[in-house]
Amino acid sequence: MRSHVQMSLCDIYTDLSLSFAEDKPSFFRLLDEHIHWDALIPLSFHCAFYRHTGRKRVYPLQGFIRALVLQRVFGYTDDAQLLNTLRHSSEMRAFCGFSKVPDAAKLTRFKQNFCAELAALLDRLVDLTEPICCEMNPDLAAVLLFDTTGIESYVAENNPKFLNSKLRQAKQLAKSNSGFDPYKGVYALLPEAAAANPAVRQQYSNGHFCYAQKAAVVTNGLGIVRHIDLLDDDFKRRHPNLSVPKRSDNPDLDKEIGDSMALNPVLSDFFAAHPSAPFTTFIGDAAFDSYDNYALLLRDFRFERALIPINPRNSQSTNADFNEHGVPLCPRDGTPFTYLAKSGGKNRSARLKWVCHKSRKCGTGRICDCENPCTPSAYGRCVYTYPDKNLRLYPGIGRDSEEWTSLYKRRVAVERSIGSFKAYFCLAGRKTANSLTTKADLILAAIVQLLGVLIADALHQPQFARSIRRLIA
Repeated sequence: MRSHVQMSLCDIYTDLSLSFAEDKPSFFRLLDEHIHWDALIPLSFHCAFYRHTGRKRVYPLQGFIRALVLQRVFGYTDDAQLLNTLRHSSEMRAFCGFSKVPDAAKLTRFKQNFCAELAALLDRLVDLTEPICCEMNPDLAAVLLFDTTGIESYVAENNPKFLNSKLRQAKQLAKSNSGFDPYKGVYALLPEAAAANPAVRQQYSNGHFCYAQKAAVVTNGLGIVRHIDLLDDDFKRRHPNLSVPKRSDNPDLDKEIGDSMALNPVLSDFFAAHPSAPFTTFIGDAAFDSYDNYALLLRDFRFERALIPINPRNSQSTNADFNEHGVPLCPRDGTPFTYLAKSGGKNRSARLKWVCHKSRKCGTGRICDCENPCTPSAYGRCVYTYPDKNLRLYPGIGRDSEEWTSLYKRRVAVERSIGSFKAYFCLAGRKTANSLTTKADLILAAIVQLLGVLIADALHQPQFARSIRRLIA
């Protein structure tokens, strides 16, 4: 016969607590187990949020941060989507610590009032994830990628009807001027900034004109963000020596001038916040191809290599014994030599070694198989170039070499991170033109990516370090 057991109130409470714990979504449990919010949030953030204002805070600091993180993880572009989910999900309210749901204005004011504190939280996460990146791949963790992007704002100038109206004006001008091309002339009719916010400037991004705010994104070779900044008025105030050039007639040139000028102040801010960052290689696109930038990267910031493609518009006529990339040429047939290695020691200047393209390795040495040799040496002709004489042509690595090609392919990692920020972390499509809100959204997107790195490391799944959604699937 089965005996009956008398249940106490303690047993009933324990069973109910376990049932509620089991009903909690797995992603919320994952965040609670592996993200220690009290340790992550800087003390200055707590002090700024809970400073004496005459009344108590109804909504906790962690609640705002958790809610904004969930908004980007779940892909809620509008704040209304987040707030509706909070109203109908008791589990989500409990996770955020909200006794009641805040309104949209409070979310916006939080981002605008504590944008600087969110940036400090991002810096804390960068320091915490640096050892994880080095453990994942030390070679790629030592590579620094830099790129800029435009974050399109919710302004009237981005409406297609606005551009069509300017095109109609240009076509009217073309009727009275036979040599006037309306499709080229419409660029001169476009205003330089949006009427709603002068910081929203005209840009030529991804093959189309738009009104956006330019942002700088710095990642490592793994595509994990290391620094992020909006090139707004606050950025210009912090760097008064940054002069903005007059707009040219070529939209492509406008974009390149901006990228090159942003390099020094952005990297200065990054290394000031993270002085012990162990980076040896810089990779950027042709927009950074400037003689001054090579000296800045290799001498001031002490990178060992700077991989930047040659921009033909910045090139001058070269010596007949070298091609436009600084590669020595064969005196017989003009074929480029093969980059062998970088050499130089403590008492010798750094130099790049180039050998004849018909030279091959033989044992511990080399032998040249040229039918018409230009030197009596069996080793073949060998040429040394010295980077200090021309940092642009010899930026610590041989241009067009296999090592260059292999390394430069990693530049796509920063573009993928920018794409994920816009497509998955709600950076694109936000209905705002405010600079502070845009900057806070940009920082929050980077914070969410780094939280994914921490969770992936805790779960021993580094392959999902840049994809937090796969971790919660």
